[in-house]
Amino acid sequence: MTRCSQIPRKARMPQGQRGAAVVEFALILPILLALLVGGIDASLALYDKAVITNASREGARAGIVARNPPVSHQAILDVVNAYAKPALVSFGANTADPTVSIQKITPLNSDPFLKVTVSYTFQGIGLGSLLQSLGQPMVLQATTSMVYE
Repeated sequence: MTRCSQIPRKARMPQGQRGAAVVEFALILPILLALLVGGIDASLALYDKAVITNASREGARAGIVARNPPVSHQAILDVVNAYAKPALVSFGANTADPTVSIQKITPLNSDPFLKVTVSYTFQGIGLGSLLQSLGQPMVLQATTSMVYE
């Protein structure tokens, strides 16, 4: 046997150090939780940003394909909402559809193009709610421009 194992446990630890680990953990726990929730919120915000980016691409693609008669703004809006609505992570807090702006732009010396902009107010777990309570909601926005075929 080693010499350390022969000494009783109480004698090995100084009297003033017994509760130090609990106190240190209590001091560090809020910081660790804030980092964890912040990381999850940032991941959710990036995911929702990718969803609305792809939704704007889908809407622009649906609007530029050559069809007779041309696709209506309502049909483009339906394509964007059909893509984005089921894929956005909202935890039931934000059930509103994303805001969609559709513009047909005809420059003087080039081909006409369609510009689809999708905006979404991010809620998240903590970050989105915190920013909204401060009066500045986190709005994610994606814009896609495509030339008519």
